[in-house]
Amino acid sequence: MSPDDQRPIDAETALADSPAGHKDELRLWLRLLTTTTMVEAEIRRRLRVQFATTLPRFDLLAQLQRAGPLTLGEVSRRMMVSNGNVTGLAARLEAEGLIERRVNAADRREQSLRLTARGRREFARQSAAHEGWVAELFAGLGPADQAALHKLLGRAKASISAALREEAT
Repeated sequence: MSPDDQRPIDAETALADSPAGHKDELRLWLRLLTTTTMVEAEIRRRLRVQFATTLPRFDLLAQLQRAGPLTLGEVSRRMMVSNGNVTGLAARLEAEGLIERRVNAADRREQSLRLTARGRREFARQSAAHEGWVAELFAGLGPADQAALHKLLGRAKASISAALREEAT
C-alpha cells in the first residue's frame, strides 16, 4: 500500500499532525466525537448480533422502563427524534408484543406507550448485557480515572450549557 492509499481512521487522527493553528478546543471536540462514535458503533453491533435489535429500539424500551408510560411526543422529545420515527418504532415493537399503546380517554388523539410483561423481560436481558458491554469498553480506566473523567465531562457540559444560554440572550 502506498502512502497515498493510507487514510486516517477518523478526524482526530487526521488532525494529529496538523499545524499549530488548530485549536485545542477543536482537538478536544474531535476526541469526544471519536470516542462516542467508537462506543456507539460497538454497542450497535452487539445489539444487532446478540439480540437482533437496534439501538433506537433499545432506547425506546429504555425510556419506557425508566419513565413509562409515555406519550409518543414525550418519547420523541426524550429520544430527540421525530414523532414519525417513534411511531414507526412503536408499531414494530407493538407487533412483537414488547409494548402496548393506550388511547387517552380524555383526548382520543393522544396515545401512551408502555412496556408489556414480555417487553420488561426482554429489556432486562438487553440492559444487563448493555451494562456489561459498557463496563468492558471502559475497563481500561480505573475507578479514579473514570471519576475524574466524569467530573471533567460534567464541567464541559456546564461550560457548553452556559455558552448556549449566552448565545440565546
